[in-house]
Amino acid sequence: MANKKRNTILFVILALGLLLMFFASISLGSVMIPVKDVLTSLTGGHATKSTWEYIIINYRLPKAITAVLVGSGLSISGLLMQTLFRNPLAGPYVLGLSSGASLGVAFVILGAGFLPSFLSVIALSSYGIVLASTAGSTLVLLLVLIVSQRLRDTMAILIVGLMFGSFTTAIVSVLTYFSTAEQLQKFTFWSMGSLGNLSWPTIGILTTCVGIGLLLSAKSIKPLNALLLGENYAKSMGLNFKQARLIIIFATSILSGAITAFAGPIAFIGLAVPHIAKLTFQTSNHTVLFWSTLFFGSIIMLFCDIVSQMPGFEVTLPINAITSIIGAPVVIWLLVRKRNFQ
Repeated sequence: MANKKRNTILFVILALGLLLMFFASISLGSVMIPVKDVLTSLTGGHATKSTWEYIIINYRLPKAITAVLVGSGLSISGLLMQTLFRNPLAGPYVLGLSSGASLGVAFVILGAGFLPSFLSVIALSSYGIVLASTAGSTLVLLLVLIVSQRLRDTMAILIVGLMFGSFTTAIVSVLTYFSTAEQLQKFTFWSMGSLGNLSWPTIGILTTCVGIGLLLSAKSIKPLNALLLGENYAKSMGLNFKQARLIIIFATSILSGAITAFAGPIAFIGLAVPHIAKLTFQTSNHTVLFWSTLFFGSIIMLFCDIVSQMPGFEVTLPINAITSIIGAPVVIWLLVRKRNFQ
């Protein structure tokens, strides 16, 4: 009973924290906008200046929504992978989907010089890069799903995913070797990740993909709890292990593949947030971990977005760098703190 009350209080704090971070992400940036004008714009009114209203509605609000989608999607997919493979170092990209997306983008950006000029312009557009990233991650997903149907050992699937990742990374390395400085710069910028380049129609597509992935993940809560004690125990409980594993892999693939396609490869969130949720709530029950991981992922991603573009500064730092700089020390501190209390 005490744990239930404690969890309820923690969830209320997380919900308030998410609302606060979401509003702060919209309010803060290189252009200082009064809080009154932010609230007016968000509630359908008109801000004092039309430029402020445009910045809020067409740039900051989409960016904040993208941060919530990216944070929640990657953190949940990381939780799924860590439980499925029973490996605390597993993350959303262990199946090689990020490497597949990078390969697709590398072919487009680094190989655009071999295409006719009109095709090169289309390929290098934002939609061309998204399509290339989606195609690359989808290809790896199909290969992983085909292999997973033939393998009984879950750890073998993990190794196969890592091998796919190594193979695609090697091809990307070959492409970069023969690329120009301008092409390398563009590919490097994509690999740093970005939350601020999505239009409203694009956010609609990303929301649909993340929503499907989260629904499949929520459906997998009971199988995930059964898997905590191992595959044999889960099977003895009547779990259709092969089907459950396929759903978990597919959910992770949708989440990490779509997010990588639209926002680039985002580091740290998927690996570390599940550990933060587990250490905070001190439970392995996925009914609790699902929602706590979702909240923590969204809050941390919004905070990293705020830090990446500090108020008053025109320069926007790479979101990948911020997630790692902020996240790694937090996880180390939590692990050390947990050990000291044991």
